[in-house]
Amino acid sequence: MQTVTIQIRIFPVNASVLVEMGHEYIRAVNELTAVAEASGTFPKLTSKNVNANLPSAVKNQLIRDAKSIHQKTKKQMKRPVLKKRVYYVNNQNYTIGNDCISFPVVIDGKVQRLVVPALIADREREMLSNSKHGLLRVVQKSTKWFVQISIERPPEQVSGDIAMGVDLGLKVPAVCVTTNGKTKFLGNGRKNKYIRRKYYVNRRKLGRLKKLSAIRKQRGKESRYMKDQNHKISRQIVNMAIQEKVLVIKLEKLADIRKTTRTSRKNAKNLHSWSFYQLQMFIAYKAALAGIKVEKVDPAYTSQTCPSCGQRNKAKGRTYQCGCGYTAHRDRVGAINILRQPVADGNSLSA
Repeated sequence: MQTVTIQIRIFPVNASVLVEMGHEYIRAVNELTAVAEASGTFPKLTSKNVNANLPSAVKNQLIRDAKSIHQKTKKQMKRPVLKKRVYYVNNQNYTIGNDCISFPVVIDGKVQRLVVPALIADREREMLSNSKHGLLRVVQKSTKWFVQISIERPPEQVSGDIAMGVDLGLKVPAVCVTTNGKTKFLGNGRKNKYIRRKYYVNRRKLGRLKKLSAIRKQRGKESRYMKDQNHKISRQIVNMAIQEKVLVIKLEKLADIRKTTRTSRKNAKNLHSWSFYQLQMFIAYKAALAGIKVEKVDPAYTSQTCPSCGQRNKAKGRTYQCGCGYTAHRDRVGAINILRQPVADGNSLSA
């Protein structure tokens, strides 16, 4: 079974109720973990023993959360204090309708079922209908509200023997090549570098003015832009894999990517801050949902080895030329060689 999380936008009429429930939830969890830390053991509790203005079903969930945090604390020797507001509801106590989601809250001291309008896309609706539902988590991001639902579903079965190699980089974020000869260049590296440079310059200006809150906001905008780009690129990669009936996607082993990517003074900052790991994780979980396996390979010399004769040559600019007459884009050469590489350490990436 595969476990994935679906995020659905909700539109609460009275958001202050959710704010209050979230604060009460983390307050109660922090209180229970503090008591457990002081006594050295987690107490036996029921919802009646928990002093919190929350529904009993939610109290039972926060007891489980607090116990889990305490068990981890014993290994880490430091009790974490929750600060970010959150609200969990187990799968027996929420309901998903066509355009709404309902779950229990406390209003004016009474437990009530809050019905919240929701925007559920066809893809999410299909995934929810063919899966086992887990915890529901209510979160706020900036001024928007979401529910995140954990689901378990069996992996899809893919038939075919086509494989795909994916080369990651800065100037071209991703190049895909399949064993049946299809090639695709994805992303806009030039635009990405411009956006990163713009945010960097703005942060320096704000730093000189000592506007720390504005700097933090800039970093948040930049990370959201990066995440959006990685989501779009990974979706295009997996869509191409589905269309071409790809059984296996091969990616570079990230431990070596900074050694194998060309690092000029101009792009050094971009290389060490670009979220290659995040992009690979997005590819992995989207591929898993489609029943496609993801494997890691050693990327050493993949951009230098000629796919035709096997000789090593350093590319000049973006063009790779070999003495045997073979010529191609250097990133396409990298993707071809990644496709042909054996799996690193003989193990596939767990998606």
